[in-house]
Amino acid sequence: MEKDSVSCLVTGAAGFIGSHLSERLLSLGYCVIGIDSFMDYYPRAVKEKNLLQLKNHPRFSFVEGNLLHFDIGPYLSRVKYVFHQAAQAGVRASWGSSFAVYTENNINATQSLLEACKNLPHIEKFIYASSSSVYGDTPLLPTQEDAPLHPVSPYGVTKLAAEHLCYLYWKNFGIPTVSLRYFTVFGPRQRPDMAIHRFIRSTLRGEPIKVYGDGEQTRDFTFVSDAVEANILAMKYPRSGEVFNIGGGSRITVNKLIELIQTLLNKSVEVQYLRTEKGDVGHTYADTSRAKRELGFSPRMGIQEGLWEEIQWMKDQLFQD
Repeated sequence: MEKDSVSCLVTGAAGFIGSHLSERLLSLGYCVIGIDSFMDYYPRAVKEKNLLQLKNHPRFSFVEGNLLHFDIGPYLSRVKYVFHQAAQAGVRASWGSSFAVYTENNINATQSLLEACKNLPHIEKFIYASSSSVYGDTPLLPTQEDAPLHPVSPYGVTKLAAEHLCYLYWKNFGIPTVSLRYFTVFGPRQRPDMAIHRFIRSTLRGEPIKVYGDGEQTRDFTFVSDAVEANILAMKYPRSGEVFNIGGGSRITVNKLIELIQTLLNKSVEVQYLRTEKGDVGHTYADTSRAKRELGFSPRMGIQEGLWEEIQWMKDQLFQD
């Protein structure tokens, strides 16, 4: 079967990673059906911009809708690969009454999509976008996939629950699932609430940078093209029911991150330190040896080069706005 007759379904296609993944799949010759509900976690206009290139492509079709509120069955009839990127994002916003939004969009929506796929033998891979948040504040660094899973935020709980759903639908119904645990993805189109986006924006505008905690917490930063590459590798992985860490190998402190951004921009602004937020973890660091061994995954973009890419994109956005 020719690639241009093979369809891929990408949920969250108007989002940060989903839009990059959709573009990559099109570049490889696949047809792509993109689905997004335009949740109001950040402005719709941002997501509309993410779709501009995609909507002009002859092999891309877009459906606006919530996985819980429309019949996805007809769209799955020719799909061989499902990439479930859609989720309600954000650790700090997942507490209290907002938790219902997270259970709806991260757990229930995932279950609904899996249910729709369970009697479709033509689906060759169902790839779920999980998160390093499932590990919580683990002392085991670098963290392997078999480390204890103790999320410390409601968001992390919902991502882990959905990951478990993927496993049980593989175990009971044979859906060929693979879960990818992303570690702090960054790059062009990054969500406006994420740290790197906020730090660059503040520096460009000459405004104070606000940091939760003392800035000595570390993150394993992963450039978006590396996260996309992991999905491409996973779609051809011969086994299912597996989970893989996807990290960029660029683990640095938040303070060092800010220093790098200001060096690249040749500009310095005040840094204001705030109290640590509930659900934030001290350190993340992915052991990606399993992904390298099984998928052939190896991150290619370092933190400095990746920051430069995001800075150039943000300069363009600020100029356009």
